[in-house]
Parts: sequence; C-alpha cells; structure tokens
Amino acid sequence: MSKPQLNHLRADGSAHMVDVSAKDVSVRSATAAGRVLLTPVAVAALRGGTVPKGDALSVARIAGIQAAKRTPDLIPLAHPIGVHAVEVDLTVADDGVDLSATVRTADRTGVEMEALTAVAVGALALIDMIKAVDRQARITDVRVTAKSGGRSGNWVESLVAKVRWSSPARRERPAGYTRTGRVPSSLTRCAPGASRSVMPSWSPMVPMSMLLFARQSQATRRLW
Repeated sequence: MSKPQLNHLRADGSAHMVDVSAKDVSVRSATAAGRVLLTPVAVAALRGGTVPKGDALSVARIAGIQAAKRTPDLIPLAHPIGVHAVEVDLTVADDGVDLSATVRTADRTGVEMEALTAVAVGALALIDMIKAVDRQARITDVRVTAKSGGRSGNWVESLVAKVRWSSPARRERPAGYTRTGRVPSSLTRCAPGASRSVMPSWSPMVPMSMLLFARQSQATRRLW
C-alpha cells in the first residue's frame, strides 16, 4: 500500500497552494466541533444571562460565522472559495460549552478548514466574553466530525472517537504524560455550595536523573 502524499509540498519540500482548477465544481459540506471548558460559576452565568459583557453565546456564534468567511485570510494555503451557508451552534453543558459549525459550498475544494476556523474563532470569542468570570477557560477537542462531497466522498467521525471526545472523564493519558494527582485550579474555583468539577491532571514525564540534577542545582546554586 502506497503512503499518502502531502500535496501541499513541492518536490523540493517547499509549501505551495494546491492547484484545484481542474477539479469539478460540486456541492460539499463539512462539520467541526469543539469545547470550551468553564468553571461552574461561568456556566451559571451563561445559563442565567449574567455575563458582564452581555450575550456571550450570540457574540460567539456571529464570530464563528464571520470567521468561516475569512478563512483564507487566516490560513495561508486555504483557497478563497464561495461559502454559501454557515451554521454555528453553541450548547451550554455542565462543564462548559459545546460548539458545532457546519459550512456548505458549491466549489472545487472542501470546507473543512472553514468549519474548523468557525469553531476555533467562536470559542475564542466566547472566552473573550466570559474571561471576567473565568480567567482560565480552556479550548479543547477542536476537530472535524463529518464531511461530504468531493473526490474522497463522505466521512463521519467514528462512534469510538465520538464517545471518547464526549466522555465526562475527558481523555485518556496523553502520550508522554503522567498523572500528577492534582486538580487544575481552573476547575476547583466555584461558588459556595456548588459542586466541584474534577478532571484528571497530567504533567510531562521527567526522567529521575533530571529531577536529581534539579535538586542538586537548587541546593548548591540556590537559583530556585
């Protein structure tokens, strides 16, 4: 089986914009999703409409729509294409906000990057709106969940991946990381009487030799 080739690279390894002029115009769509993790206080503010800067969800939704139309200005090798429809949805969950964006076009290349950009910028706009309430809001799990049309046909995120991304426990151990036993402070700040959100905390694995060197350095040079 031949290895997949990166068609954004020339023979000499330099990057370039792929020529899509020979492709047929066809109807294409792509859906992306992501999450913004928030504290219980921020979630309560969104649900109660008490965010100091105003309607955070509406601002984030409009920002996502605008971003999808400006994707070629943000992603260097993305093609300027006709964006014919953009739908951005935000759903408040107990641990944050779920974002989803679907982009449609009738053009010569797909709109996966437009959908991803809509989710990413929508999430950034949400954080801008909510940062006075939660300064440690976190964007996570931004990915394509479905596409249709084009030469590669249709694709949908597998059920296994979907369950993993939506799990309340939120993630297996990342490669090269180990459990620290600590709970991030951003997830323990909550209103009196509110339940604390608990998430596994991961830190990079550090060889013992490096730890010993650090302790000796601290004792002898007193840099820390």
